[in-house]
Amino acid sequence: MKGLDARLVVRRAAFELDLALAAAPGEVVALLGPNGAGKSTALRALAGLVAMPDGHIRLDGTDLRPLPAERRGVGMVFQDYLLFPHLSVLENVAFGPRCQNAGRRAARRRAAQWLERVGLAEYASARPRALSGGQAQRVALARALAVEPGLLLLDEPLAALDAHTRLEIRAALRRHLAGFEGAAVLVTHDPLDAMVLADRIVVVEDGRLVQEGTPAEVARRPRTDYVARLVGLNLYRGKAEGGTVVIGGTEGEHALDTVDSLSGEVFLAFAPSSVALYRTRPDGSPRNLWRARVAAVERHGDRVRVRLSGPPFDAVADITPASVAELDLSEGSTIWAAVKATETHVYPA
Repeated sequence: MKGLDARLVVRRAAFELDLALAAAPGEVVALLGPNGAGKSTALRALAGLVAMPDGHIRLDGTDLRPLPAERRGVGMVFQDYLLFPHLSVLENVAFGPRCQNAGRRAARRRAAQWLERVGLAEYASARPRALSGGQAQRVALARALAVEPGLLLLDEPLAALDAHTRLEIRAALRRHLAGFEGAAVLVTHDPLDAMVLADRIVVVEDGRLVQEGTPAEVARRPRTDYVARLVGLNLYRGKAEGGTVVIGGTEGEHALDTVDSLSGEVFLAFAPSSVALYRTRPDGSPRNLWRARVAAVERHGDRVRVRLSGPPFDAVADITPASVAELDLSEGSTIWAAVKATETHVYPA
């Protein structure tokens, strides 16, 4: 089998990672998950930096587990880049080919070619301390690619950059990944990085895979609260019968009407912008209407995010600053909330 085929098993005192992971040649797979989920542990296991008592790692059909890190044909970009401070930029990039027994001249020639590709040829003689964060990231990427790896690993490659540089480097990284013929695995906690850079997203929580799919599939059909928060949706698990879904616990079950007709255990999702708020019970009483307590009022970009607590259930609504004033919202106040059936999305659990 071409590409990456792995089952990563790492056991520690209070944590166990057990993750099946595959990536085809030319495919970028993003590992997404909360802190402590096991994302970086998975990456380090692939690189040979963490011992695995069980599982397998096959790259283009070759078993990598018995091989030391330097013989795995893997390139890695670390979060803080880990450039050698005493070496020039050119020698940093040439380091990998030299470890592969390339001669000094051949290694430098390959390094110069990669510096040209990432737009840093004029910095060849500079030391890492003279580089900006974005430049250091590009040097680290060139160093990883100079070994012509079958597998490229990127551990939070944009995390150390400021917002403006992040936009520029994300676009450049996307171009370089599009031209990379091997498999690539990207670890990130930023959903935008995952959505922009990855062909497929694997969501990891507590050392286990909880969801995978294309960025569009994951964004449209979240399967855990963590994923729902990342993509900005209200998410509930309930029981559907026809066009009605019952959600909530024993203290406050609530039936919501939908336009999707399913039966059995389902997820129901709707966007915070779909939630309408009223100071008093609205005329006509929309069918998907409930009373809620305002738990928090927070600025959210050019909107205001209102967190509602149940029973019957918690929810998040996004409204305009003018609406906050008009509704006289404050923490602890009680309001009415509604969402149209056409704004809900229901799918099998």
